[in-house]
Amino acid sequence: MADIIPSFFVYGEPEQQLEPGFFHVETVMARRGLHQGQVRAHKHDQLAQVTYWFRGRGSYFIEDKVLDFSAPAVSFVPSGIVHGFSVEPLESDAFVISIADGLMLSARERTVLALDAPIMVAGARDDRQWQRLSSLMDMIAEEYGTGAFGTQSMMASLVSAILTQIARLATAAPSPSQSPDMILATQLRRMIDAHFRENWTVGRYTSALATTPHLLAKASNAAFGMQVKELINERRLLEAKRLLLFTVRSLEDIAYEIGLKDAAYFSRFFRLRTGMAPSDWRRLKLADAIVPS
Repeated sequence: MADIIPSFFVYGEPEQQLEPGFFHVETVMARRGLHQGQVRAHKHDQLAQVTYWFRGRGSYFIEDKVLDFSAPAVSFVPSGIVHGFSVEPLESDAFVISIADGLMLSARERTVLALDAPIMVAGARDDRQWQRLSSLMDMIAEEYGTGAFGTQSMMASLVSAILTQIARLATAAPSPSQSPDMILATQLRRMIDAHFRENWTVGRYTSALATTPHLLAKASNAAFGMQVKELINERRLLEAKRLLLFTVRSLEDIAYEIGLKDAAYFSRFFRLRTGMAPSDWRRLKLADAIVPS
């Protein structure tokens, strides 16, 4: 029986529920005690990651593609993509930005980088475009460390700028190839993003993607660790959290927006998946977000 590829929150930590606006920034070698520079195959089912190698060299793998690199180098890996690396821990280091899928949905509107496919690019340290990326990475690491008023908005803007800078650097670079399961799963997730409010059945997604129920279920489980119906409901829940956290819309409006028939049904749906009523969840999260004067 094949080993199951682990899915982490951040490397070495078990999965947990993430808020739509979640960020995490640290260096690779901050976790050197866990990996000693040899990070085995893993994935993040709720997080995309940008990894900027500012020192060292090694081998990075994304799905079945192995890429040897020397710093500076940068990768973008969407959620659900298997990746890892092998580097010399005393000579190499990188910044890693982990970005919740909910925030990636917003970033789509503010970047030219294709966010459904992984990519890795290497360059020259004295190149102005790489110097610009280095400056942006320094800025986001500093901003993350301050936790000052407005950090959430500043981080979102910096992430969009970094993603666009990666796209500029990658204009002449090929993207790593993906397995058939990953290609189908990526198409499914994009289609769910577009149609989850319309209550499409699993059968309709299957037909629209010109595949079979078995192949679609296999791809969804391989990429995301869940069946298609569960994936649809997770997307619906993510949108509900975003609307609760970032708008003042009523429960009735939110229920309608995410494709549920009424506020009572929405409350049952939300409580079943979070253990809290949506109004209580909103109150708690808004209280946590208050910055002391």
